Amino acid sequence: MHLLALALYHRDGRPTPRVLRFKPGKLNIVTGWSKTGKTTLVDVVDHCLGRRRTPLPQGLITDTVGWFALLIQTGTSRVLVARRHPRTGSTSDAMLVFGDHRLDVPTADQLRVNSNTESIRSEISGRLGIEDHLIDSPDGSAYNVHIGHALPLCLQRQTEIADSGRLFHRQTDHEIFTALKNSLPYFLGAAGPEQAARKQQLLTTTRRLTALRRTLDQARQHASSSTTVRTALARLAHQAGLIAELPASLQPAELETLLHTALEAPSHIPTPRAEPGLADRLSAERRTLTHDLGEIDDALRLLDLWAQQTVDLTGQLHTQRSRLTPLGLLATRDDGHDTCPLCTQELPEADPAVNALSQLARDLEQELTDLDALAPAREQRRRTLTAEREQLVRRVRENAAAERALRDNNRALRRAQDQREQQALVRGRILQALHEPAADDTVDVSALRREITRLEEHRRDLQHHVDQDDIAAETEIRLGDVARNMTAWARELGLEHADTADDVRISPTTLNVVVRTSGRRIPLDQIGSADNWIGYHIVAHLALHLYFVEHQRPVPHFIMFDQPSQAFFPEEHVHDAATLEDADWQAVRAYYHLMHKVVAQAEGRLQVIATDHAHLASTPWFRHAVVANWRDGDALVPAHWLAH
Repeated sequence: MHLLALALYHRDGRPTPRVLRFKPGKLNIVTGWSKTGKTTLVDVVDHCLGRRRTPLPQGLITDTVGWFALLIQTGTSRVLVARRHPRTGSTSDAMLVFGDHRLDVPTADQLRVNSNTESIRSEISGRLGIEDHLIDSPDGSAYNVHIGHALPLCLQRQTEIADSGRLFHRQTDHEIFTALKNSLPYFLGAAGPEQAARKQQLLTTTRRLTALRRTLDQARQHASSSTTVRTALARLAHQAGLIAELPASLQPAELETLLHTALEAPSHIPTPRAEPGLADRLSAERRTLTHDLGEIDDALRLLDLWAQQTVDLTGQLHTQRSRLTPLGLLATRDDGHDTCPLCTQELPEADPAVNALSQLARDLEQELTDLDALAPAREQRRRTLTAEREQLVRRVRENAAAERALRDNNRALRRAQDQREQQALVRGRILQALHEPAADDTVDVSALRREITRLEEHRRDLQHHVDQDDIAAETEIRLGDVARNMTAWARELGLEHADTADDVRISPTTLNVVVRTSGRRIPLDQIGSADNWIGYHIVAHLALHLYFVEHQRPVPHFIMFDQPSQAFFPEEHVHDAATLEDADWQAVRAYYHLMHKVVAQAEGRLQVIATDHAHLASTPWFRHAVVANWRDGDALVPAHWLAH
């Protein structure tokens, strides 16, 4: 793939574009003063070949150019790609046309959008021969290699060719750096679709194994958890009376049967009878009996008091009677008022005192008699009350026994209710556990183990083949081929450390130049001077592309170097290098001579495009390589465009 022409189209729609033609398979030099648009050429090529966001310079280019176009030679065919140049933002709109050797840069009125950047990359990748080569990205996804991964190997902007810390275009972007590291083995031929397919298959198998092992672990944990729960439920069912006997050791199958048995077991919980209102009646009876018993006790206490008082009174009466007895009053006739009670002589006259005493004696005697007569009745009443009391005490005891029995019955009722609730609760939990999917219901653990074993064997085989592929070693071998030319050309240019180096090569790890000497490894960023950095960039890219050409690798066979002489002609000090007499022409001439030599060695298969201040007009091959000389008002954007 070589570049045939680059075209710019004015925003005003004028039909004739500004066209810069290139020679395929040749060294092409665009020389000119500064600020003539040389550096923009790299960005325009990058933009036309599908870059999503190209840092095209704002100002003159943005104000005047509405479209860019690139005419490409791929084998015997030609491809025209054109893209809009929006004033702001970006667009994926594009024009894509295929044709034979007659296809050329269109006029402005022929531009139309018929494609997009994705199609550009896909179509050109296919025409380059880039195969379906999957690369694994760090996020676990995979992507195919395309021309977007090859272009950083072909472009060198002014700031990149003189950078000791990077070798390839846009390498400071981590995503680009990673893509370059991953795709370089493919572009070198160290890795192909078969190796990539094996790596992808190994990755897929490893992920599948990881997922299956995770599923197996989850199934084991689920099974263990399910068995534990069901064992606990079986024991609860046994305690609730739903299972008669529980084996000492429970297996999952037995647990299933036991739990179903518990669900179907009839409830044999005896329920005591409860007589409505019995507690109230017993309570009322207890209060009545207690009241009656209290009244009888009060009556008995009154009888005792009465008896005691009778005894006291009887004693007093006997005392008084004993005092009257010596006077003989007790023997006095009832009608003898004239008899002395002491001498029993008849009194001449009746004495009232004697009569009174006699009456008193008789009254005492009568009271004593009356008191003696009451004693039997009192005793009879006591016996009656005592008998009634004993009857009440018996009934109180019976009432208390009935209340205790009632309380026992209530406790039995509560126990029965609790047991029924416990059985219902256990049945509910059993039902829930049986409806939950068991591990063996959702995962065939045995089949899972067999699949894991099979995948482990398959993974070992894949790993063996991937190890045999040894892409890293193959990459080093191919970079060793590249290093032979790099070393020779670095010595030819007189670059620092090259004369004592074992070899000068590209590191596939750091993607930069490394100079290896005996016992020492010197990366480019540890070598001083911009002329060395530019020199090593030139030899590295020329050697790498010559390898691509000679091994027919699917990489665009062109390189664009922007300002390779900048180390000798700093832009801030030079307006036109051709006017300087004291510049290090020998070194500049050596750089361009190396480009001329390598292009010639490639025999028309390699195209080098260089933009520079330098103009070696006295050197015939250089003069013949100049495709544009932007001096004296000529530039990428014509001066007459600016007038409008």
